[in-house]
Amino acid sequence: MLRWSRFVRLIGAQISKVGGVIDFSETADVVAPQLLGAVLCRGPVAIRLTEVEAYLGESDPASHAYKGPTPRCQTMFGPPSHLYVYASYGIHRAGNLVCSPDGTAGGVLMRAGEVVAGMDVVRARRGDKAPEAGLARGPGNLGQALGLDLDVNGSIVEQADSMTGLGGDPDTRTFTLIPPQETSDYVQGPRIGISKSQHAPLRFWIPGHPTVSTPRSRPRPTS
Repeated sequence: MLRWSRFVRLIGAQISKVGGVIDFSETADVVAPQLLGAVLCRGPVAIRLTEVEAYLGESDPASHAYKGPTPRCQTMFGPPSHLYVYASYGIHRAGNLVCSPDGTAGGVLMRAGEVVAGMDVVRARRGDKAPEAGLARGPGNLGQALGLDLDVNGSIVEQADSMTGLGGDPDTRTFTLIPPQETSDYVQGPRIGISKSQHAPLRFWIPGHPTVSTPRSRPRPTS
C-alpha cells in the first residue's frame, strides 16, 4: 500500500522509448514522460530534461490554448516538434515543445534540467550565484540557460542520435533534441504554479534529482 503526499499521486513506469525518435504528433501527456532524460541542445549549450509538464490544449483550462488560437499561443496549434516560447510575468521566457497532430494544440513545458554542456555560456547568462543544480531549475531559469527569447518562438526542433557535431553559435535558432539514451524511473503528479486544473497529474519528473523543483520525491510505502 502507498501513502501519497498532498502532491504526489501516481508512480510512472520506466520510460519505454530509449534512443528512438519521439513522436511529437502524440498528445502532450504521452510525449512528456518520454522527454525525461532527453537532451535539448542549442549551440554549445545542452540541457538534460529532468522535469516537464503536459498541457492539453483546448481541453485543458490551464493551457494557453484553452480558448483557441490567439497571436500568443498560435504556435501551440502546430505543426508539432516546434518550440513555443512565451513571456512569463513579463520577465521570464519559458519554453515548450509542441505536441499533437497539426491543428490540435498541445505542448510540454520544460520545467527543469541538468546542464551537461556549455556551462560557461550558461554561467554568463545565469550569473555566478546560482548553485549548479539550480541553473536550469524552473521554467524561467531553464529558458534563461538556453538563451530563449520570443524571437525563437516557432523554431523547429530536430532530433539526433548524439551530441556529436553540435555546438557553434549560442544564439542559433537551431534546436536539437537527443532522446533518452537509458531508462529512467519517473514520478507523475499535479502541476505547479497554476490556478486551474491544479490536481491533474500532468507533471512528470525524475525522482530525487537535485535539479527538480520541490516536491521531487517519490511516494513512500507504508505497512
